[in-house]
Amino acid sequence: MSQNQKTNFPALYTLIIVFFFWGFIAAGNSVFIPFCKHYFHLDQFQSQLIDFAFYTAYFIGALLLFVLSTIKGFDIVSKWGFKKSIVYGLLFSAFGAVVMIIAVLMNVYSGMLLGLFIVALGFSLQQTAANPFAVLLGDPKTGASRINLGGGINSFGTTIGPLVVGLALFGTTAAISDNAISKLPLDKVVILYGAVGLLFILAAALFHFSKKVPAGINTEPMEKAGKAMKTLIIMTFLLVIMFVPVFMSYNSASAKEIVKIEERIKPNTDIIQKNIDEIVKTKHDEKIEENVKLTKIEFLEAIINNEEAKIITERAEISNLKEPLERKRMYWLFGALFVVVSTLLYSYSNAKKNNSGWGAMQYPQLVLGMLGIFFYVGVEVAVGSNLGELLKNKDFGGLQSSEIAPYISMYWGGLMIGRWAGAISAFNISSGIKKILLIIVPIVAFFIIIGVNTLAGYDMKGLLLFIICVFIQILAFFIAKEKPAKTLMIFGILGVVAMTIGLLTTGNIAIYAFLSGGLACSIMWPAIFSLSIVGLGKYTAQGSAFLVMMILGGGIIPPIQGKLADIIGIHNSYIIPVFCFAYLALFAFLVKGFLKKQNIDIDDIGESNAH
Repeated sequence: MSQNQKTNFPALYTLIIVFFFWGFIAAGNSVFIPFCKHYFHLDQFQSQLIDFAFYTAYFIGALLLFVLSTIKGFDIVSKWGFKKSIVYGLLFSAFGAVVMIIAVLMNVYSGMLLGLFIVALGFSLQQTAANPFAVLLGDPKTGASRINLGGGINSFGTTIGPLVVGLALFGTTAAISDNAISKLPLDKVVILYGAVGLLFILAAALFHFSKKVPAGINTEPMEKAGKAMKTLIIMTFLLVIMFVPVFMSYNSASAKEIVKIEERIKPNTDIIQKNIDEIVKTKHDEKIEENVKLTKIEFLEAIINNEEAKIITERAEISNLKEPLERKRMYWLFGALFVVVSTLLYSYSNAKKNNSGWGAMQYPQLVLGMLGIFFYVGVEVAVGSNLGELLKNKDFGGLQSSEIAPYISMYWGGLMIGRWAGAISAFNISSGIKKILLIIVPIVAFFIIIGVNTLAGYDMKGLLLFIICVFIQILAFFIAKEKPAKTLMIFGILGVVAMTIGLLTTGNIAIYAFLSGGLACSIMWPAIFSLSIVGLGKYTAQGSAFLVMMILGGGIIPPIQGKLADIIGIHNSYIIPVFCFAYLALFAFLVKGFLKKQNIDIDDIGESNAH
């Protein structure tokens, strides 16, 4: 395969736009989730199905490519060529945008999930080809810099996404009550996905018709891993078995009875809200005498108390029906988690006895790394996607869904802060300048997030003190000294500490703690990736494909936290991220021992593969 020594900037800029929209749509989902919850009257688990559809598509797409490649005996993406694979992926995502538009026009939630699933299937194909394609667009020696540049732009997309999607959904930065969300028009969402779909098509056309963009075809044979393939297919079927009962339970007799009771409650709720509004209006009406005001307010409060008494009785009945139903759903969801963990551990155990047919799964660092990527993507998505519901809690500001965009932007912006800082090492500069930039770049990135949100019309005064958390991250970078295992362990521990503080406190301290999850996650992907594929030799490409499959964590962990939130409350549900971060710190500790046995010097491992 020929290499271009001179960087193909037109193709690189187009590729960077694609990187941007991966982050843009993924982070935008964090605002879309609370909106859909109120628009379609969903519980927290059902709203998290947006993440389920989006991130499960990555797994299905990567698995299908792996299965077909294994059957044919060659890597399909390499045979198509990176150029053509990205074109196919962009067109597939454009088709998903069309499905999304149709679903929005028809007001069908399941159709929106299908649209997002198809968009993400296209992303799966794009991401499989994007990193090697970025290397191909210039001198291979500077390939890592181009990948890191793409990762930095991807993170900028995660910062912008929540703001644009928020404006598309709510049409304003002013607060809109959650009760009023179901009456909002979705015409701007149609425009948003129309624009995104058009950009996908334009990018595909630019790649396809550009004669300067290399095809990137590779005809090298693919390493066999028949046993790994069969095991992953079985795992997929087991996951379907675990999720189907959960979905079906929403059509059970108990679920239907709950809906009937909730419909009976709604008029009472409307009466209460109407009288609350009347009380507020009466208090501020200067034309009414004080004694008349008090009499009227007492009368309105009596009506409210009467309606609340009726609701309490009805809710007691709902509680009796919900408790066993929610428990069963939780068992099945934890069953899905057990399937993933046990399948990977089973694979490694059997590969250790006889590595024939297991391919990359014979290496402990790869199997544990697959779990690492699973929990990393899971916690990254779960913290952000459940944040909107948390912020509606009175102890966390009591915000409406229309007011959460800057917080979501700051959370995902935390990933941008860390990734921009992590990208500094990719440039050939002196140690002294690196240290200076390691302080300056995160601070600049932080104020870019503040500035972008301010320009969008949001008041960011309440988030200025979050810079304290950024300083803690900078300190962590200096302690880690660019060593992947040490970096992952430190940031994993920081994640555990941040989530624990968030669980034990309320108000701004807890909000900052949960937002710090973005800072903790920021550099985990390259650290886990590099530690997982080191020493794999001829199985390196296959191991990379297995790791990409484990983006599946973003489709399983958030729904688990969502369902736990339905049972024990949104605040307490953040115990799930604690365990995820704890495993990531544990992986960093365990992988040292495995690599030492293979005579691999862990200090020589470099971080790469920006996510």
